[in-house]
Amino acid sequence: MNDAGDKWVDNELAGCDLGDARLNRRLGSMLEALGERPGKSLPTAFQDWSNTKAAYRFFSNESISEDKILEGHFAASALRIRATDGPILILQDTTEFSFKRSAPEKIGFTKFGTNKKRAVCGLLMHASLAITPDGLPLGLTAAKFWSRSKFKGADALKRKINPTRVPIDQKESMRWLDNLRLSSELTGAPERCVHIGDRESDIYELYCLAEELGTSFLVRSCVDRLAEDGDTTIAKVMAAVQSSGTHEIRFRDAQGKDQHAVLSIRHATMTVRPPIGKQKNYRHQELQIVYAEEINPPEGRPPVVWKLVTNLPVKTHADAVHKLEWYALRWNIETFFKTLKTGCRIEELRLTTADRLANCIALCCVVAWRVSWLTILRRRSPAASPAAVFTDIECRLLERSMPERKRGNTRNLDFYITAVARLGGYLDRSSDAPPGTTVVWRGFSRLADLVEGARIAQDPS
Repeated sequence: MNDAGDKWVDNELAGCDLGDARLNRRLGSMLEALGERPGKSLPTAFQDWSNTKAAYRFFSNESISEDKILEGHFAASALRIRATDGPILILQDTTEFSFKRSAPEKIGFTKFGTNKKRAVCGLLMHASLAITPDGLPLGLTAAKFWSRSKFKGADALKRKINPTRVPIDQKESMRWLDNLRLSSELTGAPERCVHIGDRESDIYELYCLAEELGTSFLVRSCVDRLAEDGDTTIAKVMAAVQSSGTHEIRFRDAQGKDQHAVLSIRHATMTVRPPIGKQKNYRHQELQIVYAEEINPPEGRPPVVWKLVTNLPVKTHADAVHKLEWYALRWNIETFFKTLKTGCRIEELRLTTADRLANCIALCCVVAWRVSWLTILRRRSPAASPAAVFTDIECRLLERSMPERKRGNTRNLDFYITAVARLGGYLDRSSDAPPGTTVVWRGFSRLADLVEGARIAQDPS
């Protein structure tokens, strides 16, 4: 058997040092176990009480934090980024994990309301995921965990003064700036990075920080900011801009049905000014605005309307379409979160404190990234060698699991990842779309059981 199973773990942890060789070894064995059985409970993943108890002690160790656990993965992400050419898209977004606990105060809350019954026990995570322009995930570049209790004072402050005057470092919005800075520093090449975010990332301070760091951003606007000489707004300027052409997109709606839309594209370069309360602290920016609005939207579905702000050059209709295509890739981080929450079943964890949960979630982030990476890698490089992903025994078992009519196919990465997906319920019909992360993570869990059974058969003792 080759060491492919250990190799990926070693690669993701090479830059991680917990200050104790035993803790380093334990972290490696835990990551390998979770990688073999994504979606299983901790006792199932770790197989026996001794290893499960050791994992619980690891997560509760006060000298360990989510930052230290992810340090090696961040370093590995940086190496993968440096091994590629061209721009790197850094996707930012927030997700929340909710838990049912008898003592929720030990974890924190994700939502507050006037009625205590509306408070939701949980944690929030803000992550940055680096991908190539063709969608291959290279790994996380930053992650932050917190609960809403840390920012309750900001809401009280907003009731007393204009929200735009609340210092950015007292708001949850600061996470967008922190991740932008950390990701730019990690890559070592901020000029290659394009930081992409949804409407929550429409923060003027983010525009200024990007300029300071020499990096790029592409965000969806939610604020009609002051523009030009300050006597008008972005929306008013764009209302006078003529369409540069149309662009057709295809997507799936909330029910999973295939949809298509024809968008009218408008773009312009203009001076964007900071909010009135911050004009003494920040200077104006020369930015590009791209509006994409659906023509003749069908009944029963909201029209597609994207209003993007960027410091990237947009001089032609093709440039505007290019930026829309990049923004559409933001969905990749939603897929990552789905893999993390549903595939790794984070919200079913029974750990009792925020620190322990954050440590476990951090470890599962690496597993979720690997599942996403392998799923997309199969589509982007189907002819790649499987040697770096599968051990010899895994390859033999996957070959046997394939139908006899397909065993003669080329034994490349496409062949073996498809075999894994089939174990997870993928039907592999000629009309089927490529396998997604759901069937891949299910397949890896079944493959681990097959490997364990084969080993027991070889050595019953």
